[in-house]
Amino acid sequence: MSESSGEYMDLDDIDMTVQEILTEMKDKSEVIVDLAYASLMYNSRDMVEKVRKIQDEMEDLKYAVRVKVIMAARTKEEAKQLSGILQIASAADRIARSAGDIAKLIDVPPEKRPFITNLINESGEKFRITRISDKSDMAGHTIGDLAVEACTGTRIIALKNRHGWTYDPDDTAKLRAGDDIIVRGSDGGFERLQRFAAGLEPWEFPEKDGDDE
Repeated sequence: MSESSGEYMDLDDIDMTVQEILTEMKDKSEVIVDLAYASLMYNSRDMVEKVRKIQDEMEDLKYAVRVKVIMAARTKEEAKQLSGILQIASAADRIARSAGDIAKLIDVPPEKRPFITNLINESGEKFRITRISDKSDMAGHTIGDLAVEACTGTRIIALKNRHGWTYDPDDTAKLRAGDDIIVRGSDGGFERLQRFAAGLEPWEFPEKDGDDE
């Protein structure tokens, strides 16, 4: 939905069940918070634009849930039972709106918002950036093949290659030598990832079903 137009996307474009929509909203609510904080850490207006885009997508998803629930409720009792779904969707939407408010701090000069950096640095999980070396086993493999989050405990929230930035890259995104990745995770997880990215340690590829057959 565009905030200026107030128009929602056609429901025919959302071919998902209510449960699938709620799962999508949950995932997006996690991503948008990461991007909002990272946008301030790296003073990135590109990330802020992505935050705004996800906000619009969340509005569309909340609208879709609302309509689907209204259409499904045939009695007063069913309406009461389905009201919890609307509350979940509204909660996810509020998270997205809060992330949008955080991202708006991009207009405040970095030297006047040091509390943001301090807040993030004091948290258990931090945002860091590292580059994929041509000596790294990570180069030439997709995020899914590497199972980055499972192996290192860090989540890739942004990827920069020769084509530009990709935010919230999915498992099909391929990493190449020279790519920069922004991740969220613990100090220990990032140190482990950094050694892999630099090619100082061989990547520990996850075993696939049937490998031991």
